[in-house]
Amino acid sequence: MNVQVGDRVEMKKPHPCGSKTFEILRVGMDFKLRCLNCGREVMAPRKKIEKNIRKIIGE
Repeated sequence: MNVQVGDRVEMKKPHPCGSKTFEILRVGMDFKLRCLNCGREVMAPRKKIEKNIRKIIGE
């Protein structure tokens, strides 16, 4: 999957605040995402994030 830092992605499952859109802050073995609704930053393994991305919105 071709995801770059700065891309916005829509996930299959929403964040507890209700938003499904996140911004990619870091790419590697782990992804660091920022929720675009509440601003919370989350780190998760690459495999889990790639599985849960519905679509890449871009910058």
